[in-house]
Amino acid sequence: MYTIGTAGHVDHGKSTLVQALTGIDPDRLREEKERGLTIDLGFAWFTLPGGQEVSIVDVPGHERFIKNMLAGVGGIDLALLVIAADEGVMPQTREHLAIIDLLGIRHGVVALTKADLVDADFLEIAEAEVEGALHGTTLEGAPVIPCSGVTHAGLDDLLAALGAQLAETPARTDAGRARLPIDRVFTMSGFGTVVTGTLIDGSLTTGQEVEVVPAGLRARIRGLQSHGRKEETASPGRRTAINLTGLAVEDLSRGMVVTATGWLRATTAVDVRLRAVRHLPRPIRHNLEVTFHTGSSETEGRLLLLDADELKPGQTAWAQVRLAAPVGLLKRDHFIVRDPNVTLGGGTIVDTQVRRHRRFHRPTLAALELLAEGTPEEALFNAVAVLEPSQIAAAGGNAGLDDGAALAAARTLIAEGRLLSLDGADPTRESLVCSTAGFETLTSSARDALAVFHAQSPLRRGMPREELRSRLQLRARAFESLVSVWVKRNQLADHLGSLALPEHEPTPDANQLARTQAYLQDLAASPFAPAPADPLDEGLLAYLEDSGEIVRMGDGVAFTARAYEDMTRRIVAHLREHGTITLAEVRDMFGTSRKFAQALLEHLDGEHITRRTGDTRVLQKRANIT
Repeated sequence: MYTIGTAGHVDHGKSTLVQALTGIDPDRLREEKERGLTIDLGFAWFTLPGGQEVSIVDVPGHERFIKNMLAGVGGIDLALLVIAADEGVMPQTREHLAIIDLLGIRHGVVALTKADLVDADFLEIAEAEVEGALHGTTLEGAPVIPCSGVTHAGLDDLLAALGAQLAETPARTDAGRARLPIDRVFTMSGFGTVVTGTLIDGSLTTGQEVEVVPAGLRARIRGLQSHGRKEETASPGRRTAINLTGLAVEDLSRGMVVTATGWLRATTAVDVRLRAVRHLPRPIRHNLEVTFHTGSSETEGRLLLLDADELKPGQTAWAQVRLAAPVGLLKRDHFIVRDPNVTLGGGTIVDTQVRRHRRFHRPTLAALELLAEGTPEEALFNAVAVLEPSQIAAAGGNAGLDDGAALAAARTLIAEGRLLSLDGADPTRESLVCSTAGFETLTSSARDALAVFHAQSPLRRGMPREELRSRLQLRARAFESLVSVWVKRNQLADHLGSLALPEHEPTPDANQLARTQAYLQDLAASPFAPAPADPLDEGLLAYLEDSGEIVRMGDGVAFTARAYEDMTRRIVAHLREHGTITLAEVRDMFGTSRKFAQALLEHLDGEHITRRTGDTRVLQKRANIT
C-alpha cells in the first residue's frame, strides 16, 4: 500500500485534480468549500489502472498553512507536485519542492495542470521551467504530465505515470514497530474517539493495546478503517482510521503518535544532520529559535549549530535541536525547521535522548559521523547505552533499525561480549540487554546500596526488594531480570522478599542474643496469648522475623513460627469443615483474648488465606494450607 501526497502553490488546482482522479472532494471543511481555498489536510483514495489501490493526502498551498502541509507529507511515498501551466513555478512551488527534497522523498510526478488554458508554445516554456526547478532535487528527472482537472485531459497519462513511479518505489516493510502519527482527531457517533494518520513501520490489529506518545496514554483498538472499509489488520503505508477505547477527544491532538506499547520513548533534544534550503533568503544562525516539524508534529525549539556559526543556503552542518515539548520520533526520521514564515532547512535525525554538546568539539563531531554512517551494531549499542537495560526491539527502534536488523546486531554484540542478555542465551526481540559496562555500573550501585543498608541495619537479613529497585530507579521487569543474573553470579543473595550481599550474615552480640532467647521463651510459654516481659526493639524483631523464628501481626503482636503455623492449620481445617469462622470462635478455639484473635485473623486476611464477610471469615479459594 502506498500514499501519495500533493504539493504546490495555492490555486494551482491540487484539490480539483484530486477530485478528478478519485471522485472524492478532499475539501471537508465548510470554510474551504465557501472560500474555494484548502486550509487543512484532505484525504481520498483511488485505484490505478493496474488495480493497485492508493491513498492520497491533499495539502493546502497557501503560505499561511505550511504547517498543515507539513503535517500531511511526512508519511507519503510519492509526491504529486501540482504546477499550473498558466502561472508556472511560484513561491510555494519552490517551498513545497524544498520540503519534499529535505524529507528525502525520491519518487514523484509533476502534474502541469490547467494545460487547457495555454497554447502549445506556452506549455513548452512551462515544462522547461519546471525541469529547471527540479534540477538538483530528489525529484530531478520526474515525469512532467500536462493535464486538466476540469476537462480531464491528460489524466490517463497522469495515472500511467503515477503507476510507473510507484512500481519503482520500495514498498514499506513491516518493521514490527507500528507508528501512526496522528493528523486528525474527532468523535464519531456510536463509536467514540477516532484518530487518523498514515501508518508507518508496522501493522496494527483490532483489539490490540496501544500507547499514545508522548502523552503516555494507553488505549485499545476498537476498530480499524481504511478507505471507508472495516479492517481487522492495517498494514504499513496505509491511510488508517483507528477507533480508540478509553480515551476522549480532548486527550489527543495532532502530532501525537499511536504505537505498540512500551518501546517508543519521547525526547526533548535531538542531534541532526541539517541542510539549509537552496533559496534561503538569509543564513541560518546558531542559537536560532525555530519551529521543528517531524511526522505530523509541530514543536517550538532552539537550534544549536555544532560545527558552524551560521549556515548559508545549500550548506550542511551538525546541529542539536532543544525542544520545548517532548516528541515521539526515531533515528533516521526526517524533519523540517522553519522560522515563522520561511522554511529554513531540514534533514535526518541522527540521535535521540541526547545531552547538550560542546560546540566545535572534535570527539563529539566524530561520534555524530559514526552514528550517521555506523554499522547496525554501533547504532544498537549506542541506543542500549542510553536506555539500559532495554528491550532489543525498543533500542532498535530508537536506533532506526527494524526488528530483524536489531536482533541480528544484538546477537553479534552479545557474541563479542559488548552486550549482555538478561533473559537467557538465545535473545528475542523482547529480550532485555545491557552493555557490559552498564551492567557493571548497575552491579556496583546495587552492592553499594546493600552495603550501606547492612551497615545501618546489621541485624536485618536484607533490604526489601522494592526498596532496592526504587534506589536503582529501574522498572520492575528490568530489575527482576538483573536480580536473576546477580543471584546466578553470586553477586547478590535472594532471601524471598529481601536482597543482601552474599557475605552478609546477621549476627547479634552476646547481649542481643540473650534478649532474643528470653523473648522467644516468653512467647513459647503462652503461645496463643504471648506477653513477653522484655519487648524487643525493631532491629531485633526484624532479625527474628527474617530468621523465621517469629511471625509478626499488626498492633505489635508476634507469635512464634510454630504457634502461627499451628493456629493457621487449625483455622483452615475448621473452615473446610464448617465453611465460616467468627472472631469469637477463634478466641475460644485457642483460649486467647480478642486482641490476639483479631490480629491473627487480620493477618490471615492480608495473606489471602481468609476473607472477611460481615462478622465471619471464609476460606480464600487460592489458600493452600495443609
